[in-house]
Amino acid sequence: MDRRKSLKLIATGAVAVPAVIAGCNTDDKKADVAKAEDLKFNLDRNPDELKYEKELLAKEKFFTEHEMTTIAVLSDIIIPRDEISGSASEAKVPEFIEFIVKDMPQHQIPMKGGLRWLDLQCMKRFEKSFKDCTPQQQVELIDQIAYPKKAKPEMSQGVQFFRLMRDLTATGFYTSEIGIKDVGYQGNQPTQWNGVPADVLAQYKLAYTEKELKECISFPEK
Repeated sequence: MDRRKSLKLIATGAVAVPAVIAGCNTDDKKADVAKAEDLKFNLDRNPDELKYEKELLAKEKFFTEHEMTTIAVLSDIIIPRDEISGSASEAKVPEFIEFIVKDMPQHQIPMKGGLRWLDLQCMKRFEKSFKDCTPQQQVELIDQIAYPKKAKPEMSQGVQFFRLMRDLTATGFYTSEIGIKDVGYQGNQPTQWNGVPADVLAQYKLAYTEKELKECISFPEK
């Protein structure tokens, strides 16, 4: 199965729509806001929406550095760098998830609990946290929670967490500049109208005035 194609379906379907809808001193907070500027859309924005977004970005960080590193590792397992584009962390997915849990607080407990669950599982199996495990050890655990129908009942908490993590990763990646290029989305492209073709004008015995030809109409050269 092409993992990237599957994630594109997630990001362009039911997940993308709802998901898209620190330091203690001032200098640290300003730095956090500056780093998060890349999350902004380059579109006309409602002033109230912009104000709300800035307030979220200025809030104290929700995740610890340890948790952010874990999220980065997880997101890159879900969407790694390939020959087409960069990885999820390069698309700033961890920063996106930090923003989303502030905007959608219902994700805070599931995310915190899931990250803790991962570390506890790794401590039991490998005697170290998830982020400090080898790539092989990390994937070994992920394989046990990434496929709900194959997962054991005792892994149900991990399954629920990984589903949320995968959905947020796909949404964050495929709404980023890197992800949009990965999809190949072009968006609305400007076009140029060169007027009614000369043969059609002749058919209806019509013609542009000299002023129209000079100021408005430019037929392409054949």
